[in-house]
Amino acid sequence: MPLPQEKYYTVEDFYNLPDDIHAELINGQIVYMAAPSSVHQIISSELHFVINNYIKSKGGRCRALAAPFSVQLHRGEDTVLEPDISVICDTDKITPRGCVGAPDWIIEIVSPSNPGHDYITKLGLYHDAGVREYWIIDAHREQIYVYNMDNDHLILNAYSFRDTIKAGIYEDLYIDFSSLDLGI
Repeated sequence: MPLPQEKYYTVEDFYNLPDDIHAELINGQIVYMAAPSSVHQIISSELHFVINNYIKSKGGRCRALAAPFSVQLHRGEDTVLEPDISVICDTDKITPRGCVGAPDWIIEIVSPSNPGHDYITKLGLYHDAGVREYWIIDAHREQIYVYNMDNDHLILNAYSFRDTIKAGIYEDLYIDFSSLDLGI
């Protein structure tokens, strides 16, 4: 007796999911996600505020967009992710549905229920797509893992919530995690 086949979902199927479904589409498979915790949302809000203010203060052309915001890394592939924060400098990639193409900088805040999703699955997808910088924030460990992925290299630096971290895609953006009001 043959094993049942998993249903393959397209980008169109994904966008037709009910609005109350929190999910991503990875290689045609729906990955359901838990609702974010309050700590997750506080970190996301604080970082989005700092990054957005920096871009505006510099008169920058980049856009910092917070989840829920869909990112289809490659046109024609059935993968749509929802990074916690996406910084997109080529605004032609922004469509009414989200972003098509790799953002320049992505920040993910680890979900305790599925840490491998951010540490392994998304790291590989973002690297392969050409994301220049990827931050993984682990609130439980109070750690930030920064991957600089320019020029096909993958350079990892680890920081704590007491550190100041330079954003690699900008010459003078430093985020002092100890000064953020994280409520942790």
